[in-house]
Amino acid sequence: MSIRTRRLTKTYGATEALRGIDLDIEPGGIIGLLGPNGAGKTTLVEILEGLRDPTAGEVSVMGFDPMRDSIALRQHIGAQLQATHIPDELTAFEVLRLFAAFYERSLPVDEILERVNLAGKARELTRNLSGGQKQRLAIGMALIHDPDLLIFDEPTSGLDPAARRQLHEIILELKGRGRTILFTTHYIEEAEKLCDRVIILNRGRVVADGTPLDLIGLSEGKSTIFLDVEGPFDPAPLLAVGAEEQERRGSHYHFVAADPTAVIVALGEVLRSQPVTLTDMNMHRPTLEDFYLEIVDDPEGADPEADDSEAAERAAASDAEATSEEPGP
Repeated sequence: MSIRTRRLTKTYGATEALRGIDLDIEPGGIIGLLGPNGAGKTTLVEILEGLRDPTAGEVSVMGFDPMRDSIALRQHIGAQLQATHIPDELTAFEVLRLFAAFYERSLPVDEILERVNLAGKARELTRNLSGGQKQRLAIGMALIHDPDLLIFDEPTSGLDPAARRQLHEIILELKGRGRTILFTTHYIEEAEKLCDRVIILNRGRVVADGTPLDLIGLSEGKSTIFLDVEGPFDPAPLLAVGAEEQERRGSHYHFVAADPTAVIVALGEVLRSQPVTLTDMNMHRPTLEDFYLEIVDDPEGADPEADDSEAAERAAASDAEATSEEPGP
């Protein structure tokens, strides 16, 4: 088991950032951790990394207790924090060589630079790197000792689409090498595209856990179907199986349906029995974002408890950033 938690709780004063988290994460694959600000994502990953002490509960990461066995654990996991301090006056090669010295074993620096697409920037001072290049270098720092488990906290935050795509490719390549990747993100479409499993936190609790397709299947949203036809068209068979007509403009029809498969079957019967030709069809199913918005709190809502939790997470992240600036494994 890569990660196992039982009744994991973390409090900051009167605020419960985590409220009894139970998780079992098997080796291999990409796991996305989603949730609004203040949901407890950063607190959870910092506890898993050994940067934050839980208030109560059990935690095992790669068979180690993150607090009691933190030094040993860091030989087996790689972490990219929300904010990683990278020495400005070192080159990308020198940064990776420095971090390689923190571990009992490490991969060749040139190999890591190649894997994170920075081979051409090996001799470049890090202060001259772009935001996306610095993010890839931070990933390289997490990879230098070839860990089996990687934990990334919002690795693509603030990046442009091209830089995000490059990081997606790196994450997928790591999955292909059999690594376990746990990452937090606010980009829900990113999780839907990349993840084998998605865990959604809300107010410190796990409110959903499953594959993206499984979670989308739980959505109360309806599929949207657009049809263009030629000839006389009677939509009654579609309405009989649950389609709801939203709009009609000449030969253009717009329906919504809870069971789009039944509507498509009925449409096939219509095309066989009516003198009508289908010239175009588009269908949009509910997305992971639709499901996410159904089960998490309104991010604009005024919830003092969530605000306190968010502030606590920011404070924890700030402390962790200071910790990351100190050399060590």
